[in-house]
Amino acid sequence: MANDPTPGFRLLELSAGDPCAEFARDVADGLTAAPKRLACRYFYDREGSRLFEAICELPEYYLTRAEAAILRDHAHEIADCFPAELTVIELGSGNAVKTRLLLEALLRARRRVRYVPIDICRPVLEESSRALLQMFPGLEIVAVAAEYQEGLQWLPTESARPKLILWLGSNIGNFDRTEAAAFLRRIRDTLLPADRVLMGFDLRKDRAILEAAYDDAAGVTAAFNLNLLARINRELDGEFDLGAFRHRAIYDPQLGLIELYLVSVRSQRVTIGRLGLEVGFAAGETIHTENSYKYSLTEMDEVSRAAGLHAERRWQDAEGRFGLHLLRVDPAGR
Repeated sequence: MANDPTPGFRLLELSAGDPCAEFARDVADGLTAAPKRLACRYFYDREGSRLFEAICELPEYYLTRAEAAILRDHAHEIADCFPAELTVIELGSGNAVKTRLLLEALLRARRRVRYVPIDICRPVLEESSRALLQMFPGLEIVAVAAEYQEGLQWLPTESARPKLILWLGSNIGNFDRTEAAAFLRRIRDTLLPADRVLMGFDLRKDRAILEAAYDDAAGVTAAFNLNLLARINRELDGEFDLGAFRHRAIYDPQLGLIELYLVSVRSQRVTIGRLGLEVGFAAGETIHTENSYKYSLTEMDEVSRAAGLHAERRWQDAEGRFGLHLLRVDPAGR
């Protein structure tokens, strides 16, 4: 736990392990696996977070604009669903730019709001929290530096006031559909009848639109993906030549799945000093870095039902690219 003198702000660090040791272990496991892989949660160091903010401004990356448009149009309706006191808990909060639209609507409706952002990147968490306090002096913030799983374990200790759990940005897409239902079930198990979940998800659409969103013309997404290797170089004394790998994004329409890879452009061996590891790559060999599942409305309803949740309200942007569902506990849920 960390103390901070800023009025209205507390920062908690929940990780019981050593993040550097976990990163080292996961990199060693992933790069010695067949096929090779790196976990997408390691995208978001400070540089990765900066690059993702740049991605969100790209013309091809419609997701952030579409979700923000829904919140601009409907934040007041969401605010009207809640009583005078509310705790807003956000999983994977990042810079919380879209969340400001909802917080503004809640505070304008004279709600007393405690905001609990949960994010793995402490520097971004602190910066975004302080920016919010500048914008909304009446806001109370308890920032939690943790991964999703640790954050969920902590949730039952939060106050008894009604909760709104935000899972925005199509973060559900990083799980396959079975994993997504299991994770939503874990969220559901923390909910009381007055609580709700506001979840964003990307809708299925044309391959060309999706692949452009994850492989932009300016190469920002490629730099974001390659930053995983740069992070290994910085933190684990790696010797990756970033020019010897390229970014690849592939859409599988049957699964509704975008897959991201780093592809070795030649046969090579890479030493990672802190791991005492030398990794061989064949020309064309891949490192899998991320999955992003896309949903039809029927698929999203099926996943929600499997988790014991029901969509109380549903919204889409004007172009039908992105969905936002307000979920509650389904009394008939298993």
